[in-house]
Amino acid sequence: MIDAERYYVGVDVGTGSARAALVDRTGRVLSRAEHPIQTWNPQPDFYQQSSDDIWAACCTVVKKVTSTVEVTQVRGVGFDATCSLVLLDTEGKPLTVSKSGENEQNIVLWMDHRATEQAERINTTHHAVLKYVGGAISPEMAPPKLLWLKENLGEACWEKAGHMFELPDYLTWRATGSASRSLCSLICKWTYSASDEWSDSFWQEIGLADLVSDNYAKIGCAVQSPGERVGKGLTKSAAVELGLAEGTAVGTSLIDAHAGGLGMVGADVKGHNLPCENQPITARLSLICGTSSCHMALSKDAIFVPGVWGPYFSAMVPGLWLNEGGQSATGKVIDHVIETHAAFPELKEKAKSSGKSVSEYLNTYLSGLASDRHLSSPATLVGSLHVWPDYHGNRSPLGDPSLTGMICGLRLSAGLQDLALLYLATVQALAYGTRHILEALQGAGHDISTLFMCGGLSKNPLFVQTHADVTGLPVVLPKEPESVLVGAAILGAYASGDFLTIQSAMGCMARVGSVLQPSLQDRRYHDKKYAVFLKMVENQREYASIMCST
Repeated sequence: MIDAERYYVGVDVGTGSARAALVDRTGRVLSRAEHPIQTWNPQPDFYQQSSDDIWAACCTVVKKVTSTVEVTQVRGVGFDATCSLVLLDTEGKPLTVSKSGENEQNIVLWMDHRATEQAERINTTHHAVLKYVGGAISPEMAPPKLLWLKENLGEACWEKAGHMFELPDYLTWRATGSASRSLCSLICKWTYSASDEWSDSFWQEIGLADLVSDNYAKIGCAVQSPGERVGKGLTKSAAVELGLAEGTAVGTSLIDAHAGGLGMVGADVKGHNLPCENQPITARLSLICGTSSCHMALSKDAIFVPGVWGPYFSAMVPGLWLNEGGQSATGKVIDHVIETHAAFPELKEKAKSSGKSVSEYLNTYLSGLASDRHLSSPATLVGSLHVWPDYHGNRSPLGDPSLTGMICGLRLSAGLQDLALLYLATVQALAYGTRHILEALQGAGHDISTLFMCGGLSKNPLFVQTHADVTGLPVVLPKEPESVLVGAAILGAYASGDFLTIQSAMGCMARVGSVLQPSLQDRRYHDKKYAVFLKMVENQREYASIMCST
């Protein structure tokens, strides 16, 4: 048995799995577990999941990570999840979001773009609330998805709906029985305002006035700040399912990316020779990179950034405004580029035989290729190969879901070397996307000097170093690679009463691991490739204009 007195459980539901960690009050992850969750993709742009499947996965992983401690030692639980839409009927049972009618499939996944046309219609209203989402609402947000459900599944779904949750809020409801919502979820994805609450005129104007008539009971009329204790803690039934004690504190939830920011951005950086050491926390950009990426920028005052979501008040750190940039597909784009290439079977076999992951093998291969060509780094291997990486639309700073991926510089060959070079060009393109977002943030008034990075892609040295080199900023990697889980645990720690504020919990539980400084030797090269990067989207829009002309 582990010999410490107080522990906290962080639960993170990502796109493909549910994870949990047992964390102590210093932020050390003592045990970790993961369980897959199912996704249905019945047609392009439609992605659906099951809330029952996700809850069962959460119960499995929580039981695993707490198996070595007494349940009375677990002081609090925090949940985070993707910003996906959950539909339940009036009795709290799953309600279909699928054209095929299966009630099991009751979640519209965050990356679902079925509501693109509805989002476009909402944006034509130019309603005042849209200025808080960069001027244009995304099909990944709740209002367009709700409008799609009303227009396409009225009888099967809309008319029977009793609860419409963001997935993080569904998890706290399932754990506590309380239908309170997180300020994070509602502000960031539902157009709620911390000061003005719901805008009746917005919902009426977009055709969802029926949500107003019952005082927003279906989408949230009780709102709490992240980390505040939800209800009376775990219900008896939830405690049994999770293997914990009834009444264990549950913190108000966060969206997964925001939990990642919470779990690392407050770390003490003294002694690491970082420019942000003597600067406020607002000088730190949190970059949470996995299937997609989120770029979290804090500010003391509200800053409006065209094409970037927010500003959102107290959505991540209490008392501070948040702007949220992002890329709709990052890890997913890298996987797509690799796995659809003709040389993937060869790559997979060679990586397996060498005992390396696919990315490790590719990184080593590129280093060898650079050495053979007497280059100081692999970066300049792809000077004639350019990628625009928005295979799933542009979230920031262009806010254009219609954009698609582009590649310039392909040849007739399709061997392992071609795959490795395309992988490198894609990684660079994603870093240029971060630079694009960073320039928009700084141009609007943010003063950012350091990147803090977590998520699956932060474990890829090439991805991390490329971001440092392209942005010219140092990248901080947290002591605990699982910062999202630490962030979720911080919610439980605060809810337990063991910390007086979220900030004090952040200061104790977030820690610096390693720091990667930017290399300046390839700066001119990256500046030129970035200029090509910007030209590519200009060209794509020009092509679209030509094809739409009469």
